[in-house]
Amino acid sequence: MTHPPPPPPLPPPPLNAGAEGTPTIPPDPTRPPITLLQPPSLRHRGHKPPKVFRLFRSVFRSFPIITPACRFHPSLPRAAGSAIHVDGHIHGAARTTGTLFGHRKSRISIAIQDNPRSIPLLLLELAVPTARFMQDMGTGLLRVALECEKKSGDRTRLLDEQLWSAFVNGRKIGYAQRRDPNDADLRVLQLLHAVSMGAGVLPPELSEPGDGELTYMRAHFDRVVGSRDSETFYMLNPDGNSGPELSIFFVRL
Repeated sequence: MTHPPPPPPLPPPPLNAGAEGTPTIPPDPTRPPITLLQPPSLRHRGHKPPKVFRLFRSVFRSFPIITPACRFHPSLPRAAGSAIHVDGHIHGAARTTGTLFGHRKSRISIAIQDNPRSIPLLLLELAVPTARFMQDMGTGLLRVALECEKKSGDRTRLLDEQLWSAFVNGRKIGYAQRRDPNDADLRVLQLLHAVSMGAGVLPPELSEPGDGELTYMRAHFDRVVGSRDSETFYMLNPDGNSGPELSIFFVRL
């Protein structure tokens, strides 16, 4: 007596389908979901393709070198009159959230958000190790100047520029690059979504054996728009008494 052949094995369950029907890997249940919101300042703007290659050609021409006695020497408005409120907030400035983070031996990133629960409106990577930058911040006032070249007829928004020549307290450190946040960046910001100010080390599972611990510093930044070609972000002390610990200047020359 012959037996019927066994039924064929069942096919594996399908993966989740993406927006275009393309299979995607199911989310890791151990990771918190990303709930950051699109900032209002970017919600109605069209996405422009990056001009990385054209900017790479121009970035190696001749960048003006900023020295401590340079022609571009912005400063914090003085406390005379009503320029600065008692809480350290600069009159007329927009309050934002700034986060400095990175593995100790890798390059530091700076994320600017409308608030801690929004996707960053600006994410920069500086050509300086995180540990070195944090150490410099402990020595006193730190001024970061980012400079790019003005092009005739180009209507790119200042903070949408992709490449900058970077200086820290007048010392050239190389270049800074704007980039889109990746999954690792969003995971860091998601973990910090309930933090308004503070500094520390993130969980060990986010660390890299070769790059060291993942550290962060978060504070309120006042955004001051000087013109179409100049903006400044001031990180003020919580007590508001001793001025900014960190100032980031964007200028297009």
